[in-house]
Amino acid sequence: MMEVAVLIENSAMEGFACEHGLSFFIRFRGREYLLDAGSSGAFLENARRLGICMENVETCVLSHGHYDHGGGFEKFFRLNEKGKVYAQKNAFFPYFSTSGGTLHEIGIPEAVKKQRERFRLTEGPAKIGEDVFLLPHTASGLAKTGERAGLFTKRDGVLMPDAFEHEQSLIFDTEKGLVIFNSCTHAGIGAVLEEIKEAFPGRGLYAFLGGLHMKGKKNGEEICSFSEEEVQKMAARITDSGLKWLYTGHCTGEIGFTLLQKYLGGRVRRLRAGEQIALGVTSQETDPAGECRPGGR
Repeated sequence: MMEVAVLIENSAMEGFACEHGLSFFIRFRGREYLLDAGSSGAFLENARRLGICMENVETCVLSHGHYDHGGGFEKFFRLNEKGKVYAQKNAFFPYFSTSGGTLHEIGIPEAVKKQRERFRLTEGPAKIGEDVFLLPHTASGLAKTGERAGLFTKRDGVLMPDAFEHEQSLIFDTEKGLVIFNSCTHAGIGAVLEEIKEAFPGRGLYAFLGGLHMKGKKNGEEICSFSEEEVQKMAARITDSGLKWLYTGHCTGEIGFTLLQKYLGGRVRRLRAGEQIALGVTSQETDPAGECRPGGR
């Protein structure tokens, strides 16, 4: 059994905080993992409400170098003196977005960068636990994807499209298949699933949890940054990959979520802060979808 708690998300169950950000707490094979820390540290109060002790978490992961996933580590480090955060080596570069029509910085806050001794910067794939892996992008041409999304980085003072070299998937190899976390999936879920199938040949894909970077804004209103035809193709790639379940939210947006449900039906489930997800990961489990439980233990 894998237990997942959504510690922060753009939406929340009653009684829980929400913000633009994402954070997961995961129990697997007797160990605890923290993936991302949201924007502000509000995830810590939600963890307390769920009865989760964050002081003792030793293995943490930063999915990519954006503030809404790394900003909360400042408060986490005050509470937890021993946890190390695995991040790709480029995570601390400056990153920018043009969402809202103006270029603005979205990288990791300086207060977090100053605590580099708490990070384990890696380059390439890594194994961080029993049947637990990190996989950065291997797909080519991602700079074009970054330019379309209005996401940029600065190297040696030169602004350029972000090729997402700082982004990584957190992967658990379970008896039911691979459980994949990719907090924003900037490269596109099709590309990410192909990367994982190449890295884990012969292993089935069971569940995917994270945002899909489909949400945009136009004239102050939320839009889906993909056409319905593109979403339909995305859904077809998900189906063809053999993935059983998709838990999504954060940067997916309501419009994107609704379109995915149109083409994937009940395989798509919503992420909300305060929710606990029990994924059946043994061959004896009869409920393939796992069980979603409201907050509280």
